Amino acid sequence: MTDAIGVPRPRLDAPDKVTGATRYAADGWVHGLLHARLVLSTEAHALLRGIDRDAALAVDGVVAVLTAADLPLAASGRDRTAEPLAGEEVVFAGQPVALVVAESEAAAEDGAEAVLVDYEPLDAILDLQEAMRPGAPLARRAEGGPEGPDLGSVHATVDRGQEAEDGEQLSGNVLDVVTRRAGDVAAALRASDAVVSATFRTPWVYQAYIEPQACTAWLEPGGTLVVSTSTQGAFATRNEVARAFDLPLDRVRVVAEPLGGAFGGKFALVEPLAAGAALALRRAVRLVFTRSEDFLATNPVSAQVTELTVGARKDGTLTALSARMLVDRGTNAGWGLEGTTSLLVAGPYRWEAHDVRGYGVQTNRVTFGAYRGPGAPTAAFALESLLDELAEKLRLDPLELRLRNAVVEGDTGIAGRPFPVIGTVEVLERVREHPLWTERASLPEGEGIGVAAGYWPGAVEPAAAVCRVDRDGTMTVVTSAVDMSGTDTTFAAIAAAAFGLPVEKVRVVAADTSAGHYAGASGGSKVTYTVGTAVLRAAEAARAKLLAAASAELEIAPGDLEVEDGVVRAIGAPERSLTVEELAARALRFGGRHEPIEGLGGSAQARGAPSVAAHLAHVRVDRETGEIELVRHVIVQDVGRALNPALVEGQMRGGTVQGMGWALYEELAHDEVGSLATGSFLDYAIPTAERVPEIETVIVEVPAPDGPFGAKGIGEAPVVAVAPAIANAVAAAVGVRLRQLPMTAPRVWTALRDAGSPASGT
Repeated sequence: MTDAIGVPRPRLDAPDKVTGATRYAADGWVHGLLHARLVLSTEAHALLRGIDRDAALAVDGVVAVLTAADLPLAASGRDRTAEPLAGEEVVFAGQPVALVVAESEAAAEDGAEAVLVDYEPLDAILDLQEAMRPGAPLARRAEGGPEGPDLGSVHATVDRGQEAEDGEQLSGNVLDVVTRRAGDVAAALRASDAVVSATFRTPWVYQAYIEPQACTAWLEPGGTLVVSTSTQGAFATRNEVARAFDLPLDRVRVVAEPLGGAFGGKFALVEPLAAGAALALRRAVRLVFTRSEDFLATNPVSAQVTELTVGARKDGTLTALSARMLVDRGTNAGWGLEGTTSLLVAGPYRWEAHDVRGYGVQTNRVTFGAYRGPGAPTAAFALESLLDELAEKLRLDPLELRLRNAVVEGDTGIAGRPFPVIGTVEVLERVREHPLWTERASLPEGEGIGVAAGYWPGAVEPAAAVCRVDRDGTMTVVTSAVDMSGTDTTFAAIAAAAFGLPVEKVRVVAADTSAGHYAGASGGSKVTYTVGTAVLRAAEAARAKLLAAASAELEIAPGDLEVEDGVVRAIGAPERSLTVEELAARALRFGGRHEPIEGLGGSAQARGAPSVAAHLAHVRVDRETGEIELVRHVIVQDVGRALNPALVEGQMRGGTVQGMGWALYEELAHDEVGSLATGSFLDYAIPTAERVPEIETVIVEVPAPDGPFGAKGIGEAPVVAVAPAIANAVAAAVGVRLRQLPMTAPRVWTALRDAGSPASGT
């Protein structure tokens, strides 16, 4: 069955979503449902002296005002699972300090406004670099430490590097230091014909999903806690809820509802709040964040400062890379991006020597989380900007510089391991051939073309799935994976191709944690690569059952049978055949003599499958205002195998648009006391349709040996190198280089003025 693979098809859930039939996490009905509303801290750092609930409890319909002491918490630590409500100390403006629960949403909102909180302000540390200095005020009174994995262990196949050397004087706000070293960097830089250095700054960025965080929790009569939620990972959420309240796993059932967007931001954040309230009150409780609360109290991606130096010889060989990467963890003591970003700063290139250090630093800003390609856009912005500068100094074509140093399978990366199959060369060669690149010299003044490349290492996590043929000859695929990007549609194609059915006869069902087989969280570009492989093997196992039944019925050896378009027939004698429906009907009946036609498949991938994406950005810069206009954009990406080109191109375009947001618009800005100044879409800009240019997608297929039909995860790579491509295009257009994102008109105008351009009048 070949026509299931490589054919563009719409998403299976598209009709329900576009007609409004899909029921999201905030849409379901539960008997006796209560509604919750948060009370958020107005202070960035303070002691909680008291919470006056009397006025709130007097509001008609308010059932309870819950504080941390009222929740049956059992977990220890400083993460959001163990501390869903602030206890004695508030550590960021917007931190939940109380939960008002009422019979209606309106009553809960009125009650929340009536709660009075008594704060004793403490010194807040808001500047990332200041927070690292010895003697700096601590973001928490007690020094914390990492209590969980680096975010890379959840999202990507990265390690934590070498142990940091002692001796560097740092404050207690520095929770982690990751070091990666090989070769003599100082000597390599001295021997280089060109060396460039710069410091790059990237801001806090909000995921801007359509559906805010939402969760409903209730107790079933037998005592099982049910959590119906908008989450990227049902099993990950079950683990966190069980940990929070010291519950056996079999007493927690998580139902992952259809996602209204997530991009890395929905990992067990609101569930401890709703579940804790349900356990405390013994009633169903729903918590749906308002958009304002979602801005203030969730987990956006954090700011970063990258100090980078790179060198090369005159023939274009990259010599050495030295990086110092400061990651603002906000108030997240549990995990960090310093391991991931310190790996990805090397890009998909060979280096003779490297010295990279990543720091995870706690400040009094919001808890940080993941966002598409976590740690990668910040690293690529720095590296790809400096590679263009190196090329300029060496009088080399910037694309040729990248091609001469592109990693191939077997090259050792800065993690100390050889790269698996990777399509860097193939992607860059396609970029080199593109007319937008070859014709760049003919652009008018004020316009420029920029190029940049980046990669995502991929991720692995065990997974299992079931493929079951029903009596009518249709197949049901059962997984516990959350469909965040159309993966259910891909699963249907994989199962159809492996089994021998038309895609139209395959449906995909998402199971909850009490009935479904294990699947990891939807993140890190690993679902198709891991769960898709499990689906493939499950379909193959079901096909073996089908052939065994057909062999008995037709008296033909299984090896002499084939399955095509739902028909099992003898190879070379197609008239001897039975349909899948006929065989299923004979098996699934009273007295049936064949096993049910179903299969269980699992996967435990041993290595990741990197995806490389390169971008060509065409911009026009207004020297008088600093405004950057995006004229045209091209993304070229290695996708392994495009199982469904329509979905693949959607991911490529979606990631590119979000990268444009990083580059030009998006920034969660805080004022001098730590309050969020851009807490609504009136103040926080995202790319809109009229500002997004034509985006051309070019698919490159370098099959992943371990992926289903050669496929690999592709969701992260598109966002990685957009910002540096635009920055390099700006430099080509007007001769100035921006070191800070977003590249807003005032920042561009200031750079032009400082460079003595006509915009400055000098």
